[in-house]
Amino acid sequence: MENKKNKFGEKMKQKVYKPVSFDNNNMLPGDLSRSPDESFFQDTLVFIGANFLSKLSKHFGNGKYLVYDLIKFSKNLSRKQKLNYNNIFYYTAPPFQSSIPIKEEEKGKDGYDRFVNKLRKRGVVREGRCQRLKIDGKFEYKQKAVDVLLTMDLTNVPVKYSNIKKIILVATDSDFVPVIKNLEEQGIKTILYTYYEKKRNTNFSRSNEIIKSVYKYVLLSKEDFNKSLFNRGLNKMENKINLVEEKKC
Repeated sequence: MENKKNKFGEKMKQKVYKPVSFDNNNMLPGDLSRSPDESFFQDTLVFIGANFLSKLSKHFGNGKYLVYDLIKFSKNLSRKQKLNYNNIFYYTAPPFQSSIPIKEEEKGKDGYDRFVNKLRKRGVVREGRCQRLKIDGKFEYKQKAVDVLLTMDLTNVPVKYSNIKKIILVATDSDFVPVIKNLEEQGIKTILYTYYEKKRNTNFSRSNEIIKSVYKYVLLSKEDFNKSLFNRGLNKMENKINLVEEKKC
């Protein structure tokens, strides 16, 4: 192909068009403008059911509760989903107290109070109550009203946190399915962190109903806890506070 001439009769160099190369993988599929995935800039809220997480901690610890930093744990879960951690909502219940508390109950309540008071400075704590039942001659402890409080807060997300479009829920209960679907209708996606085992006679059965209701689900692992250990140099007593709290109701 011959080069064109300008008005002065001089030959003009032919323009060479190079193909555009898109090497930015941090993008939405099919986005021709190659704009960044909005999720990388979104804040998120982390909602944690303490009873489930405590039970899982003991499972991964082979009968002993793992000691880890709850805030770091929440931030790591958020980071794995490429979201910015904004706040934690923690749902628990104070340990059972008899009408005249025994020494062990008082010690457990003291540890629980110290843990909760510290957590309240960095997040939101909702407390239900602890019910003691005697079954086959043995005492069993059940949390009451905790799931109701969690459901209420999830319902309020669109109203109180209009900037939030994705939330993280650490739970396993199918009772949350209705509120999860309601959030989806309002444009809020739920990322579920849960755990289940396919073997028989397990304490962690799979809830297909809740798994099908969420935008995405991820199975928690022991590594998630190990990556959230306390920083070196932290007072040993502070390490124990979380452990004591989790042993109760």
